[in-house]
Amino acid sequence: MTKTPDSAVRSYIDQHEDAFLADLADWLRIPSVSADPGRAGEVRRSAEWLADKLRANGFPVAEVWETDGLPAVFAEWPSGEEGAPTVLVYGHHDVQPAAKEDGWDTEPFEPTVVGRRLYARGAADDKGQVFFHTLGVRAHLAATGRTAPAVNLKLLIEGEEESGSPSFAALVRREAERLAADVVIISDTGMWSETTPTVCTGMRGLADCQIDLSGPDSDIHSGSFGGAVPNPADVAAALAAGLHDADRRVAIPGFYEGIVELTDEERALFAELPFDEAQWLKVAKSYGTQGEAGYSTLERVWARPTAEVNGIWGGYTGPGGKTIVPAEAHLKLSFRLVAGMEVEKVREAVAAWVAAQVPEGIRYEIVFPGATRPCLTPLDHPALQSTVRAMGRAFEQKILFTREGGSGPAADLQDVLGAPVLFLGISVPSDGWHSINEKVELDLLRKGVETSAYLWGDLAENFRP
Repeated sequence: MTKTPDSAVRSYIDQHEDAFLADLADWLRIPSVSADPGRAGEVRRSAEWLADKLRANGFPVAEVWETDGLPAVFAEWPSGEEGAPTVLVYGHHDVQPAAKEDGWDTEPFEPTVVGRRLYARGAADDKGQVFFHTLGVRAHLAATGRTAPAVNLKLLIEGEEESGSPSFAALVRREAERLAADVVIISDTGMWSETTPTVCTGMRGLADCQIDLSGPDSDIHSGSFGGAVPNPADVAAALAAGLHDADRRVAIPGFYEGIVELTDEERALFAELPFDEAQWLKVAKSYGTQGEAGYSTLERVWARPTAEVNGIWGGYTGPGGKTIVPAEAHLKLSFRLVAGMEVEKVREAVAAWVAAQVPEGIRYEIVFPGATRPCLTPLDHPALQSTVRAMGRAFEQKILFTREGGSGPAADLQDVLGAPVLFLGISVPSDGWHSINEKVELDLLRKGVETSAYLWGDLAENFRP
């Protein structure tokens, strides 16, 4: 039997919530800041703490995995049932830097409960959202009488996400056999709001580049030579201005090749969300919207590709004038990618476009650093529907759908493991990820525990790979 009685789950959570929160607070006290080399030892201590706690919570396998950088944690709890699906939960145990003098009302690494809110660095991003699975799986077992989860449950909790996950892709490739799964659950995400629970179905990818343009061998007199030799600052400006057409579509030939278009159903679901554009602009610290014609603001942010000028510089920028043709200019561009777009094809299209735009007499170099592929799970995927049902039982209301406009390591898991990626998170925008006074809503954290408890039985019954 895999069905998890709601009342039994809630009763178990009631009985164990205080101990769960005490354990979480202990973990939050570890300042596992991956960006600070001086705290590498704390990141390791965080990994070892989690591995020990997972074993204490019943996982028969819980290991600290070394990487070229900071350690990750792997745990596994086999179902023991033939044909049970295998689920891999991803999260991270490293956190952003934080100090009281940044403007915190409390010490960021001394967890503080105010009402039904827990304040601490990592409370929402991402220790709280990782840790709710420990109580969730125990509630699942207690309510069903099982001695092992209804699914083959695996966890991969990395230690460098807040530093760009530099070692993650290599780790996933190295351990692909042990990480093999039928579905991946990302618990490093959020919901629309406290009153509007949502499931994220996709995340955009990212490619970026720097273009370095050289003209004369040194700055030269604009009176003697201006208008007769090419100016690299002019070329940088022309490239930036030529990125979009009049409808704000990216004007690079071949850029949209292979793109998966939004369906009418997805557009209708996005439209159900209580989106306040004026409030959104305040959060964006902006004074007007702009984007590809024919799409709403949410559709532009979540489901359409973009090209952005991240930086442009060159020539003289000091006080007063300096009448020169500058020797060089520089341009940083980034491209958000959506499902169906291939990183290499986008890079090739960008490189070909730049080559066609740069005039004779200008030398240039274009460098593409690392990239992230997009991921998208279809609305009708049975594992996604299990997630929606589990959240619906926990929240006792209709679950709506979002996507993420940003990028993350989810695509590495999808690419290497060949498994669909789902997103299960209970954090909300007011939680202050990466900001001062980060917190998690304890009532929502409890809903995460409850969702986790329901999910494993639902997947076992309705998702047979």
